[in-house]
Amino acid sequence: MAVPIYQVDAFTAEAFKGNPAGVCILKEPRDDAWMQNVAMEMNLAETAFVSRRAVGDFDLRWFTPAVEVELCGHATLATAHILWETGTLSPDTRARFHTASGLLTADRNGDRIELDFPANPPEAVDPPDGLLDALGVAAAHVGRTRFDYLVEVESESIVRGVAPDFGNLKRLGVRGVIVTAEGETADYDFVSRFFAPGAGIEEDPVTSSAHCALAPYWGKKLGMTEMVGYQASKRGGVVRVRVSGDRVILGGRAVTVLRGKLTDT
Repeated sequence: MAVPIYQVDAFTAEAFKGNPAGVCILKEPRDDAWMQNVAMEMNLAETAFVSRRAVGDFDLRWFTPAVEVELCGHATLATAHILWETGTLSPDTRARFHTASGLLTADRNGDRIELDFPANPPEAVDPPDGLLDALGVAAAHVGRTRFDYLVEVESESIVRGVAPDFGNLKRLGVRGVIVTAEGETADYDFVSRFFAPGAGIEEDPVTSSAHCALAPYWGKKLGMTEMVGYQASKRGGVVRVRVSGDRVILGGRAVTVLRGKLTDT
């Protein structure tokens, strides 16, 4: 039996911008090897695999072309978008996802989707050997989260110009590295880029799981609870964030760019 699969550009209102994710709707769970092969075939930063538990409740897993990951925001937003778009979930029903990172929810708020994710604030650390050399930058601050290093630099232009040595970044033994700076215009409160060679991705276009660290970090530094972040990758993407205790609300839009079916092999 063929399996429906979609490609969605997340955290954008325009096709071919934001972060593309695969969304595979399963009638029943599939084995890990099959899902990893599908993710490798899709060759996107992440492909999400979703199966229904009950009305509004779903099991959700995410795979890069190389590994399964514990948390992926843009593919969660893409999944919620598809569930509502296909009528699998009614427009006024909250999507509840049971994941390796606990219960995650998605709601519609006007033309945006809002995700409720756990905050992942970075703790200040000394930069490990090789980190700053691999990035080619001087750091104003270095922190580490559950998954990644966060490196604040002095300006937005430095963030936009970073050209990492990905081989050396991969040797750090973490999922990835967030490089960030305060925004230089009124449009964005902070900017960032995210490099994840440890997960098989050199640069992720828009990374909402990284914003679970960026939101509490910049919220504390700027004295704000609601902010707009811009991820300055080649595709670019806007993430609206709101800090609420130990949670981060991530808001963005999504566009479906591909609908198809996998032959069940």
